[in-house]
Amino acid sequence: MKEKKLIVLGVTGSIAAYKAADLCSKLAKSYDVQVIMTENACRFVSPVTFRTLSRRPVITTLWEDESQWRPRHVELADEAELFAVVPATANFIAKAAGGIADDALSTFAATFSGKTVIAPAMNPKMWAHPACVDNCRILRERGVIFAGPVSGNVACGAAGTGRMIEVPEIMDVVAGNL
Repeated sequence: MKEKKLIVLGVTGSIAAYKAADLCSKLAKSYDVQVIMTENACRFVSPVTFRTLSRRPVITTLWEDESQWRPRHVELADEAELFAVVPATANFIAKAAGGIADDALSTFAATFSGKTVIAPAMNPKMWAHPACVDNCRILRERGVIFAGPVSGNVACGAAGTGRMIEVPEIMDVVAGNL
């Protein structure tokens, strides 16, 4: 039996994290999905949700499994076909652009050298901030694929570009890059 391709799904602390659960469910039908959540993501959606949908333990810290000699993020970086961060906050984008590796997700991002898809989700003012614009430019120059954002109303009530694209569109971007 042929093994499924492995996708690492990073989930960050945005209200749009609930959409990542839908994405995880849909991806798990065709791929193996390993979820890595930030501490702030866990405030929006429980790791239990992603564990159930992916049928794999969810990584939330670098210090979970000390029984292995080889760090899990290094092993995953060697196994994964694609890394998708859905939703991606301005904080994660800044960490990725700057090479900051201070949690499980940003450490994986600093270790992984394959195709990366980022689906930003944030307030339009944050998306338009010069630092965010620069960080996105840096990541694009490194080959990161941006899926959105789009213009519309965001959860905080603001309108403008910063809304995460819908799950079917993210699925298309992921499938088109595998």
